[in-house]
Amino acid sequence: MVIEEISKSFGDFKVLNNIGLSIKKGEFFSLLGPSGCGKTTLLRIIAGFESPDVGTLTFDGADVLPLPPNRRQANTVFQNYALFPHLSVFENVAFPLRIRRVPKTDIPSRVTEYLKLVQLEGHAYKKPNQLSGGQKQRVAIARSLINEPRVLLLDEPLSALDAKLRQHMLIELDQIHDKIGITFIYVTHDQQEALSVSDRIAVMNQGDVLQVGTPHEIYESPATDFVARFIGETNLFDGMVASAVLMPKPEREYLVELDIPELGRIKVTTVDEVKPGQEVSFTIRPEKILISKEKPATKREDINLFQGGVDEPIYSGFQTKFYVKVQNKVLFRVIKQHATYSDEGPDILWKDSVFLSWSANDGYIVEVKAS
Repeated sequence: MVIEEISKSFGDFKVLNNIGLSIKKGEFFSLLGPSGCGKTTLLRIIAGFESPDVGTLTFDGADVLPLPPNRRQANTVFQNYALFPHLSVFENVAFPLRIRRVPKTDIPSRVTEYLKLVQLEGHAYKKPNQLSGGQKQRVAIARSLINEPRVLLLDEPLSALDAKLRQHMLIELDQIHDKIGITFIYVTHDQQEALSVSDRIAVMNQGDVLQVGTPHEIYESPATDFVARFIGETNLFDGMVASAVLMPKPEREYLVELDIPELGRIKVTTVDEVKPGQEVSFTIRPEKILISKEKPATKREDINLFQGGVDEPIYSGFQTKFYVKVQNKVLFRVIKQHATYSDEGPDILWKDSVFLSWSANDGYIVEVKAS
């Protein structure tokens, strides 16, 4: 699927601004962004429920914009399930086949096949009001897949479920995708959902696509300040390049020193050429920072080291998140994983004096500001 220069406005409000995306056949592709960023409008344009003001949309090279929704071979799973309450699970799933006038003798085997796919074969003759939220969503998925579309569109399909059920359904959804191998386009505002199941993610905000990449690329190498803040947690600072030295390595990499007004000097590596005097944004993820009560014994020149006080420790079982105040004004978020058993309680407490350290390789220059 190729989306080129698609724009859409409602009155004076521009919802989509010149969107361009190429989605591979069989890919699990997520549209991720906050409410109102345009992701659902883009999904509705792909489905045929909305028309763009300008732009093109092709499936396998064929223009589908002139086609009505029922001829696009793109079925949609909605967040509110959209099941027929008076029909059984079997008849809900069979409904698209009856609309297409598939021979009656073929319907039972087809419906049974897709109920098995979503693990609901034992619930065929229940009504929707007898099902849990997760079961209803699986019925909606089976009904959308039974016509064997080229593309399955999922509009925040898990948002009505509780957190544990969402995680379970995510795994099931990924397994279904692996079994049938068609293209999934998944709309969500939940970063963890997108990171968990996607082959690639498009991060959107205010009608623009800010970055497209794998979950690893989006998380480790955010393209903008917004992406860095929106995907997971991070520590983000504005600064100015003080120096940049090309490292003596096979790959082209620079060791850069940044002047951060509220912190001082920070070292970071980058493959992009930057020059002294350029304004940049710098990010370091909380889990990349080492926190300790003792000063680290290292002489490496690429280590950043700061001393501060624990302003707030938040224990979550598998990890503790620390808010550490450096130079009495800057709060660092630091995450310490609990990888080994401890029966003596936490070793770092509220108001403890601590050292924060991280390698220049673990930070990232998010973007170079326009001069």
